[in-house]
Amino acid sequence: MNPVDVLSRWLHVGTAIVLLGGTSYMLFVLMPAAKQLPDAEHAKLKELVGARWKKFVHGGIALLLITGFYNYFQASPADAFRKQYHMLVGIKILLALGVFFLGSALVGRSKAFAGMRQKAPQWLGVILLLGAVIVGISGYLKVAGQAAWKDSVKGSPPAAVSPSGN
Repeated sequence: MNPVDVLSRWLHVGTAIVLLGGTSYMLFVLMPAAKQLPDAEHAKLKELVGARWKKFVHGGIALLLITGFYNYFQASPADAFRKQYHMLVGIKILLALGVFFLGSALVGRSKAFAGMRQKAPQWLGVILLLGAVIVGISGYLKVAGQAAWKDSVKGSPPAAVSPSGN
């Protein structure tokens, strides 16, 4: 097994965990608690948290794009699973691009997305829902890809072929 492949997968999954976990924390813990602060303190907290979180969002998007495409190009799905694999990865990529757009709009400063930022809890919920669908697709690809690979190989895999499951 190539160490770069392992590192790329670890970075990809770890980044997704940090971003979805941070989004969950903001939606279910930080935002409800911050509502109890006086307006001036609430605004200051929102500004400080937003400035720090923006770095995680932008860096996370970059890492997910780099590692995601690397992992995709390294995958070798079994022939019987190839069409389904590419269709599901395509759906996963489209959903991820939607998540990246929403995350960027929520941490950005563009006046065009000020209305979205005012309804941040709803959009954070959409991000979490899309993230859950992406994780579900990823889990399915991992399990179904390994099953298809095992069915196609029936024995020890050649070194150049690995089970898919980006």
